[in-house]
Amino acid sequence: MSVLSILSRVALCAMMVFALRGAASAEESALLRLDTGDQSKGWNAVGRLNMGKRSFCTGALIAPNLVLTAAHCLFDAKTGVRINPDEIEFLAGWRNGRAAAYRGIKHAIAHPEYVYGGGDKLTRVSFDLALLELDQPIRMVSIPPFETDLTPLKGDEVGVVSYAKDRSEAPSLQEVCHVLNQEEKLLVLSCNVDFGSSGAPIFSIRDGVARVVSVVSSKADYGGAEVALGTSLQGPLVALRATLAAESSPFQKSDPALRELETGAGNTAKFMKP
Repeated sequence: MSVLSILSRVALCAMMVFALRGAASAEESALLRLDTGDQSKGWNAVGRLNMGKRSFCTGALIAPNLVLTAAHCLFDAKTGVRINPDEIEFLAGWRNGRAAAYRGIKHAIAHPEYVYGGGDKLTRVSFDLALLELDQPIRMVSIPPFETDLTPLKGDEVGVVSYAKDRSEAPSLQEVCHVLNQEEKLLVLSCNVDFGSSGAPIFSIRDGVARVVSVVSSKADYGGAEVALGTSLQGPLVALRATLAAESSPFQKSDPALRELETGAGNTAKFMKP
């Protein structure tokens, strides 16, 4: 499917998204700040990623030595320059000044088809995934890595654990939000995200187990209503794992002039990076 076709379908389905969001809003849960050990139990594999000295994102442990996040987190938002892995730190279960585990980053790999700041924004969201290899694995009973699962369908119930600009000192859990629409490798979600939530894991619950099914890429404005955009893991995560396994770090082009995209008013999408 072409990018123009995707854009057209996103615009045409905007009213449907509003209807679905309205129907789901009564069921959506509020954000719960995970301040205590009891509240955080089971979620310590979500952590804050300090990206150099100027920004942070959210990441999730999916193997003892691997953190999944958004590819755009690996770039300085002002300069478009790739952040050195030595300047990235994963704070597992970070809350109120302490983390359950602290790790540096040995390798940081963006999806090979992700181009920071270039091309079409919807296409970038589709490949907005990165894997970070820790300098030492986290092997703690209290921090079990999350499993991943198949992409959820439109109407499915999901949840999210994230940090954000006004809640950077403890993660917040939104236990219930919904998939409003699905386009190729792009998910439109009713989840509550903000700047700093980039890379946050979107979960589905199956057989009582929380599994990562998407990663927060952006938030978007649909005619005044905020939604979240998530990257599907199917396909892109396989390619990303293969890239990391080959110890290949593809050159990522950057075009800071194209980082802001305005697609007009009405029911089209205006994107903002969490």
